[in-house]
Amino acid sequence: MRLDKFLQVSRIIKRRPVANEVCNRGKVLVNRQPAKASKIISPGDVIAIDFGERENRGIVTYEVLKVPTGNMPKSKATTLYQVCE
Repeated sequence: MRLDKFLQVSRIIKRRPVANEVCNRGKVLVNRQPAKASKIISPGDVIAIDFGERENRGIVTYEVLKVPTGNMPKSKATTLYQVCE
């Protein structure tokens, strides 16, 4: 699954165009490497997103636990990833 689609399906970023824009600005790293929106995500990948000062979240790191084949209910979206410390 593409990175921008995963961010949207997992509800880390609510809209896919926003996820695409964040990737294009270089705010997303996958396994410590800058990643484009088209990067294919697989279980075990580590995604770091710089949300910046505006959202008072800074850099948040997620570990991908599983990749869905399509959309899923909001209640199950958090089972796709784990927030890393």
